[in-house]
Amino acid sequence: MGSRLNPYITFNGNARQALEFYQQALGGDLTMNTYGEYGDSSAPEANNIMHGQLETPAGFTLMGADNPPGTPYNPGKGFAVSLSGEDSGELQDYWKKLSEGATIDVPLEKQMWGDEFGQLTDRFGISWMVNIVQPKS
Repeated sequence: MGSRLNPYITFNGNARQALEFYQQALGGDLTMNTYGEYGDSSAPEANNIMHGQLETPAGFTLMGADNPPGTPYNPGKGFAVSLSGEDSGELQDYWKKLSEGATIDVPLEKQMWGDEFGQLTDRFGISWMVNIVQPKS
């Protein structure tokens, strides 16, 4: 496998719940390792996720972890996870699943540039953009 670029999201103690939610929404295989597996298994944060990785059938990779012990948590602002393509049914299904408990920032609807686009902030505070490319006539 060659190089890749993918989002890596830091969470504040709820990475397991978030990554499992994204697996339900996007499908795929999820692997997770805890801090306790590689350190002090009796530490209060031993069950927190040190590294999680979701590989989806569509070829998406999403990585995430809980904030490392002893470091300040700075929730991710100024970035979004973007899902885009031409498969309207698939992308609308991701939108519907990710919308559970989310704040809809921009409803998924036709935009001035011709595509369907929406943006939401999920229940874990992560911003998602969905753009469904419309066929050129």
